[in-house]
Amino acid sequence: MANKFAKQTEILFLWDGENWNPNGDMLNDNAPRYDEIAGEALVTDVRVKRTIRDDLFERKGKEIFVREIRANDGKGILDGKSRVKQFMENGKENIIEAIIEKCIDVRAFGGVFPVEKEQFNLTGAMQFKMSKTLHKVDAPVYIKGTGAFASEKGKENKTFREEYILPYGMFVTYGIVSGLSARKSKFTNEDLDEILDSLWIGTKNLITRSKVGQMPRFLLKITYREEGDFIGSLDTKLKITNLKVASETEIRSIQDFELDLTELISILEKEENKNKIEEIKYKIDEDLKIIGEFPGDWKKL
Repeated sequence: MANKFAKQTEILFLWDGENWNPNGDMLNDNAPRYDEIAGEALVTDVRVKRTIRDDLFERKGKEIFVREIRANDGKGILDGKSRVKQFMENGKENIIEAIIEKCIDVRAFGGVFPVEKEQFNLTGAMQFKMSKTLHKVDAPVYIKGTGAFASEKGKENKTFREEYILPYGMFVTYGIVSGLSARKSKFTNEDLDEILDSLWIGTKNLITRSKVGQMPRFLLKITYREEGDFIGSLDTKLKITNLKVASETEIRSIQDFELDLTELISILEKEENKNKIEEIKYKIDEDLKIIGEFPGDWKKL
C-alpha cells in the first residue's frame, strides 16, 4: 500500500552537552568543529547519522549497511565492494533491492554501492543539514593532563594527554524526509519512527569519553499532506533568551537560558501552513524551559 511509505516530513531536534567534543575535526587536531565567523559550533550530518546507525544496530539489532566489519581472515576491515558482495546472492541486477530490503539506514539515507567496475547510487529519503549551536560560543578550549603510563620504558615521566573541548552547546538539527524519495527507497512510516527513536535515545546513550553527557531536549515532527510541501528553514525560527549569564558565550548549562518557540509556533499555525500540515508531534525534556504554548492539536511523540 502506498500509504505505508513515509510522507513529506520536517524534523527539528535540539540536544546539548557540557565539556565535551560533539564532533571532532580530524584536520584540526580533532578539535570540535567551529565557525570562527559566526561564533557557532558545528556538527556534520555524518555524525548525526552515525549516532542513529549505532543505536539501530547496537540497541535494536537492526541491520545497517554502513558499519565496521572485520574481514574473514582477520586482516583489516571490509571495503565497500566487499560489503556489497555480502548482499549479492541473487546477482548484481538485484543488488539495490537486496540492500534496501535488509538495511534500514539505506532506506533512510541512501548510499553508493560499488559492484565490480560499476557503481549503483540510491538517494535516501531523509537528509540532515549541518547542525549548529543556537547561540554563540567561544572557540574550543585546549586542555592538557597526564596519562597513567611512563613516556618510555624505564622513565619516570608520564605521557601527556591533550584535547580540545566545548564548554557548552545547545545544537539544533534540521532534517527533511522527501515523500517522493521515500517511495523509491521504500522508506516506511515504521522506519521513520525507528530513526527518530534512535536519534533521541542514541544521542543520550552515546557514552564515550568525548560524548558522555549529551542530552536530547526537544524533537518536533511535522508531517505534510502532499509531496513537496514543506515550510523550510525551521531551525532559524528558534531563539535563546532570558539569559541568566552576561552573554551567550558564558552559557554553561541548560539552566542559564530559556528557549523561545513563539516564532516557530506562529509560523506553523498560519492558516496557509496549517492547510498543508497533516500532523505535528513533539517530545520535550522536562528540564528545558520554553517560552510559547504548544497548540492543543499538537500530539506528544
